[in-house]
Amino acid sequence: MSDSEYSPEDTGPVGGPRKKLPPVPPASPRPAQPAYHPTTELDLSRGFPPVSNETSEIDLSGGWPEHLKVPPRRPAAAPAGRVIGVDVGTVRVGLALSDPTGTLASPLETLRRAKDGSDLDRLVALVAEHEVTEVVVGEPVHLSGASGASAQDASNYAQELADRIPDVPVILIDERLSTVTAASHLREGGIDSRKQRSVIDQAAAVVILQQFLDSRRQRS
Repeated sequence: MSDSEYSPEDTGPVGGPRKKLPPVPPASPRPAQPAYHPTTELDLSRGFPPVSNETSEIDLSGGWPEHLKVPPRRPAAAPAGRVIGVDVGTVRVGLALSDPTGTLASPLETLRRAKDGSDLDRLVALVAEHEVTEVVVGEPVHLSGASGASAQDASNYAQELADRIPDVPVILIDERLSTVTAASHLREGGIDSRKQRSVIDQAAAVVILQQFLDSRRQRS
């Protein structure tokens, strides 16, 4: 040993007094008994045990159980957008247009039937111009429900139109008495339909379209 004896107050080669540190707190006492987590032993020496999928039988002889009521199916929403109504005649074609909400039908235009199909060209242009989502064509069946030449002509017209606008549905609907109803409305408004044939064609298209809009709204 050198002249200076070892002192516990020395910290090492640097020397100097040892710093006083706070006392270490005592450790938390351990629980007297460890927590018990029960487990179930599986004997896998013979392979994995089979899984049971149990089902329950429901007696439906007395009707569907109250606690298993199925919510009613929501009706399909009508496509948003305008709808065009078409009254097909041998000489003229009356057109009507709905508002964007599909609530109210208004007169649009009267087309003159042409052998070159220019009336169909104009109708296709109107469908694109007004961003129409559906076209409704009136089928003038007899009061008995039978189809005649006029109904066949309207059906052919609707098919030619559908071939030109494959992305827009074309719907044939029963238009019995639409022209009679339109003429009656015009007379009530003081308009002589005999002197304004183009007006009654549009009015008939309005009747066709309005009936379609009302029935669709009732279904939804």
